[in-house]
Amino acid sequence: MTIYLPIAELSVNIFIILGMGAAVGFLSGMFGVGGGFLITPLLIFYNIPPVVAVATGANQVVASSISGAITHFRRGSLDLKLGTVLLIGGLTGATIGIWIFSLLRRIGQLDLIISLLYVVFLGTVGGLMLVESVSAMRRAAKNVPPTPRRPGHHHWVHKLPLKMRFKKSKIFLSVIPVVALGFGIGILTSVMGVGGGFIMVPAMIYLLRIPTNVVVGTSLFQIIFVTAYTTVVQAATNFSVDIVLAFFLMIAGVIGAQYGVRVGQKLRGEQLRALLGLLVLAVGLRLAVALVVTPADVYSVVMGAN
Repeated sequence: MTIYLPIAELSVNIFIILGMGAAVGFLSGMFGVGGGFLITPLLIFYNIPPVVAVATGANQVVASSISGAITHFRRGSLDLKLGTVLLIGGLTGATIGIWIFSLLRRIGQLDLIISLLYVVFLGTVGGLMLVESVSAMRRAAKNVPPTPRRPGHHHWVHKLPLKMRFKKSKIFLSVIPVVALGFGIGILTSVMGVGGGFIMVPAMIYLLRIPTNVVVGTSLFQIIFVTAYTTVVQAATNFSVDIVLAFFLMIAGVIGAQYGVRVGQKLRGEQLRALLGLLVLAVGLRLAVALVVTPADVYSVVMGAN
């Protein structure tokens, strides 16, 4: 069964689209990531134009993130105060990111830049997460206790000014790195169509020393509003959000996220990080291969001026 996508200007198999949305929603709920780093490359692999994939992928992230965040809020694993500070930086970064997106599109380098950014970020983050999680599992297998550390403490982050107490997370932390993290994620959301959870989650755990039990829900909370803002502005300025595609991705994503949260609660933290690291590396590798192999159609038609 096929449907026509008016903005992407092509027909697609509806079951493949639903399958993509459900799978990404499931992973979103399990790992606490928006899923944009997966849905955008998947749409590109399925021949959706990158401009449409980025903007529409961000829209799908909203739905799956809302579903997962509600579940975490009910379970008390969402820090609203911390999420709000992240959101301030995120909205500012998203505004600048949309300007960068429009600039790259005008000069004709958007597709290449998107692919390169994905390869670099996914390869780096996936590799670091995999190495750390494997080391943690090895220590657990040998019954070697991890090095004790106090939540909220870091040798340089802890010394920054403008500190604020986050009671839910039980930390006393400067707002500067929190806003900066949100700002960076906002730019990535606009340019790459990602929620940014694949960077935010490890940064909150390893850099800011925020307790793991509140990281997932808080990450999803910030992702909801930044991606929603990005989607609206992208639709108004670049006309690149395909509503038909977004609708089916959202339906499947919401359902998948509910099951993902349940499965994620049953796995240990290092197991979740190892699985996410492998997944991130696999997607990055696939994009890297696509950049260097000879395409099936090596010719293109360009309309030039007389």
